[in-house]
Order: sequence, then C-alpha cells, then structure tokens
Amino acid sequence: MNYEIRRMKSTDSDSVISIFKQGVDGGNATFDKEAPNWENWDAGYFHKCRWVVEDESEKVMGWAALKPISTRECYRGVAEVSIYLDNAVQGRGLGSVLLKKLILDSEEHGFWTLQSGIFPENAASIAIHAKMGFRVVGTREKIAQMNGRWRDVLLMERRSSVI
Repeated sequence: MNYEIRRMKSTDSDSVISIFKQGVDGGNATFDKEAPNWENWDAGYFHKCRWVVEDESEKVMGWAALKPISTRECYRGVAEVSIYLDNAVQGRGLGSVLLKKLILDSEEHGFWTLQSGIFPENAASIAIHAKMGFRVVGTREKIAQMNGRWRDVLLMERRSSVI
C-alpha cells in the first residue's frame, strides 16, 4: 500500500471526525460516547503536531495529534497522544509510522514527555506505543464507567532523550 504522511489541514475535518467516530463505536479507544464536532475537536488539540496518513487517492486513513494535559505552565512540554486509524487499514503498520512522525515533530516543538491512556484490551495500541519507547507507568483501575462497566486505563509515557 502506498501512503503519504502530511500535516493535517482544516479540510481534513470530516475525515478526522469520521475516523474518531469509528474509535468511539469500537469501544476500546476512548471514553467519549460520541465524536465531537470539528470546532470542539480543534479547540481541544494543539495546532502544531497534527498529522494525517492518506492513500494514493488522497483519502485520509488515519490521524495523530497532541492534546495538552494541563494549562499550567510547568506542563507546557507534556502532551497526550491521540492516534486513530480507519478500521479498514488497522494492522498494516500505519499506527507505528504516525506515532514515529508525531514523536519527532513533538521533540522539534519542545515536548519532553508524551503520554497515552490506553484501555488494556487495546493490545495493538499498547504494542505500538511500547515499540516506540513508551513504558507503562501505572494502571488507573476502574477510573471511569463505560456502558455501565468500570474500565481500567494503562498510563504509558515516553520521555524524550533529546529534550
């Protein structure tokens, strides 16, 4: 499969939200019960460090972006990772490619720590993060309910070796 990674544009909004909705519907990507509209999504993520992967027909197949973990100045270099792939292309290595690109870009923008909260059932995401140098720093047991069931979240983080 041929693909290209490029910076996310506002014209990607429908694809980004559609892919996010697939993650919501799958039940192992987010606690969100529905996908946000573009304005809310856009306001929640840094405007830097946003990437999409597209196929040869320029269809967006996945995206990666960073969210602030806090508004406090001391945490300005710490961000939460979000990576979502279209269901049709999962398992093809695109998550690793996107995460690698996101890591490199985050370091260029001064981020020293990246973190991810991942459901333990999402083995593919855990493996991709581990492959890219993330480590499990803890389990947030029964952190929240989803569809009437308490869910755990693994907290994984990666400390930059260059910042």
